[in-house]
Amino acid sequence: MSPATTRTLRRKRFSLLGGFVTLVAAGATLLAPSTLFGARRAPLNVPGAYVVLGTNDLGMHCMQQDFSEFMVLPPYNTLHAQVIRRGAEPDIISSTGDVTVEYSLPTNTHSADKTNFWKHANALFGVNLAPDIGLAGHGLSGTMGPTTNRDWSAIGIPLTPINDDGREDPYPFATINVRSRNNGSVLASTQAVVPVSWEIGCNLCHGSATESVGHSVLAAHDRLHGTTLVNQMPVNCSSCHADPAVGAPGTPGVPYFSIAMHSSHASRLGQIQIDNACYACHPGNRTQCLRDVHSVSGMTCISCHGDMAAVGAPTRVPWVDVPRCGSCHSRPGFEFEQPGKLFRESVGHSGVTCLACHGSPHAIGPAEHTADNLQAQVQQSLTGPIRSCDVCHTVQPSESFFHRRSN
Repeated sequence: MSPATTRTLRRKRFSLLGGFVTLVAAGATLLAPSTLFGARRAPLNVPGAYVVLGTNDLGMHCMQQDFSEFMVLPPYNTLHAQVIRRGAEPDIISSTGDVTVEYSLPTNTHSADKTNFWKHANALFGVNLAPDIGLAGHGLSGTMGPTTNRDWSAIGIPLTPINDDGREDPYPFATINVRSRNNGSVLASTQAVVPVSWEIGCNLCHGSATESVGHSVLAAHDRLHGTTLVNQMPVNCSSCHADPAVGAPGTPGVPYFSIAMHSSHASRLGQIQIDNACYACHPGNRTQCLRDVHSVSGMTCISCHGDMAAVGAPTRVPWVDVPRCGSCHSRPGFEFEQPGKLFRESVGHSGVTCLACHGSPHAIGPAEHTADNLQAQVQQSLTGPIRSCDVCHTVQPSESFFHRRSN
């Protein structure tokens, strides 16, 4: 049996088993992705005057369920949308003069009762947050604002992986509506996955029947580095270790959080039995952070990121020095990112963001889960990148498609 076949069977096995796993701590039942999303049918798209394409900046946002002892990552998700006025020469709409762009999470209308983050937010960040409001001021519904990238965003959405009905869903949909400022009518609408998981495996090595996971982690840090973190709980790791993921500058001379974590654990992962070492900490065997076209092709996290030692290299800048599409992809006349920018920041084809057509990093289409493919199916009746000209063009272009910023 080939490795690719083995991986496929393993994923199917996890998918089938997942539907019967009861999360005792959360009181939630995890539905298998095939069960949860298999019943969702993409409606036929009726092209209108506008089209909106929604995406996430990551294939999976991590967070914790318990913040009473320490914090690695808060509930902090980011949603993007690109609005295009269809035409023979389509226009990218990035001004609030004509439209408003709204988002909502129909299956997740509240979060403060699903995690204790709000109880400890002041101790961790020195801010008093209203229930269901995130660190960047956004809630679980609201208005998206224009960005310098000619798209729209809502940053720091405080989403958890527990639906309002108590089920765990790592791939909830956001509904995005574009409304006319003139009369409030909906000009375009879409659904986009806003992925989130708290499948962080600290408990694989830390904690015991007599010691909590958080206490074990902080006590180990105190023992190795001469700190007194156990006496300072709850501890925000990014208060000392810089973390660009949440805009935390850290303390000068202290390594980036990502570098500290990867370098310190690189030699220790042999203590546990797991097929994908990255899933010891990153989501995960159930929630599959990597589930895109690369995964379908048999690639793994290490194929692009390198091993733990490489990710923990002291010269690396996390969230900046990451794999580039152009490191593997090459085609005459094509741009695979803008110079000095990453895939998730880049634009092409007259300013259309790479995310809008290809999907989120780690969930680039065609992806393994139905939910990630839904938007493309609605817009063009095909999975994979948006490649049907009539999604945006009302007249078939006479020139061939160009995969760069300008023709």
